[in-house]
Amino acid sequence: MKNLIIVLIFLAVLSPVFAQSNSEEHPNVYYQNVTIEKIVPTSQGYVIQYRAQEGIKIIGIPNSWFTEISKKRADLVRLPTASDWPSMSVFYSDGEFSHVRIYVSRYKSHHTWGILPQGVDVSRFFSEEDTLNFQY
Repeated sequence: MKNLIIVLIFLAVLSPVFAQSNSEEHPNVYYQNVTIEKIVPTSQGYVIQYRAQEGIKIIGIPNSWFTEISKKRADLVRLPTASDWPSMSVFYSDGEFSHVRIYVSRYKSHHTWGILPQGVDVSRFFSEEDTLNFQY
């Protein structure tokens, strides 16, 4: 019985050493998180007003980024109201934009959800490129 316990402890200690694989290179992934001041749904996507180091910035995230299966670039996470969000996390992989995740209140009556007045042109906030013009 003692020998069995010693063998099990020995295997438990050594198994993580052999489980690591150094043959794969993992990408260098990091993110920037900002607080959202206002988020406005439009026919083109979401216009987001957020806090940056140099004041308030505005950015547009196209609807296609939420729905494209092959290149899904954005996630909208609807959560109950909390003090640490709404927020937006922009993820980078090896220094290039990967995707964006937006954490918002599930209730459209929350003060951060906005309504766009009719006739306002928001196309300047949406880029034709497949990247996000994010400034922190």
